[in-house]
Amino acid sequence: MTGKNFPILLIPEKTDIEFEDVFATWTRGGGEIRRLGKYWIRDEELSDRKIAIYGNQAFAFVLAQIYGVELLSPDDTLIARLDAKWTKRNVQLRQIGDVTATDFPVFIKPVIPKIFVAGVFDTLAAFRAVVQGLAADEQILVSSVVHPIAAEARAFIMNGEVKDIALYEGSASLDEGRRFLAGFLGEYQQYLPAVVVVDIAYNEQTGWFVLEFNACWGAGLNNCSAEKVMDCIINATIN
Repeated sequence: MTGKNFPILLIPEKTDIEFEDVFATWTRGGGEIRRLGKYWIRDEELSDRKIAIYGNQAFAFVLAQIYGVELLSPDDTLIARLDAKWTKRNVQLRQIGDVTATDFPVFIKPVIPKIFVAGVFDTLAAFRAVVQGLAADEQILVSSVVHPIAAEARAFIMNGEVKDIALYEGSASLDEGRRFLAGFLGEYQQYLPAVVVVDIAYNEQTGWFVLEFNACWGAGLNNCSAEKVMDCIINATIN
């Protein structure tokens, strides 16, 4: 995997167990990895090399801008347009200023990741305290609360194929989860990037449902095999 035809994988200097798993898998296959501390400083040695990025949002976005590459990311608003048979709950694309006291309790997450901490809010006052200072027209995803969630699973997808799927919370049949995902991808793959992470959850009354989408360049393995999903991670960066 060495040479200019293969990317150098760029990861943060400070990592965790999952990053080390990715590191070991890529280097075991002969791939090159660069651990970056001051990642905001351009390294001219990388200027004529293909790169792949794996790290948190700030790390990835800065590197993408510095080296002029594109990061493949899902449309976070897609979940609000899915048929209810896939979400098993009501999900709406709203604005912060549109939320009223009658909406609660409700799950709310920002469309722009991490501008506030997503979660279940019991009251309007609790929500307003978290989004204080944000514009009233900031887009959010508002979802009815599903209780209880018995299990959550993460799947890395490439060109409509599940490369790996693993439980990261609770327990449920992964075979059923994989079949659910296959049905979903058969209907919605055209709206997803070539590589993407799909998180699904299980409720005993409703069965499996789509929880959220994530980008392969920043999603943790969550018990998936680094070896099985490396192609998803590498191909999430377009040079």
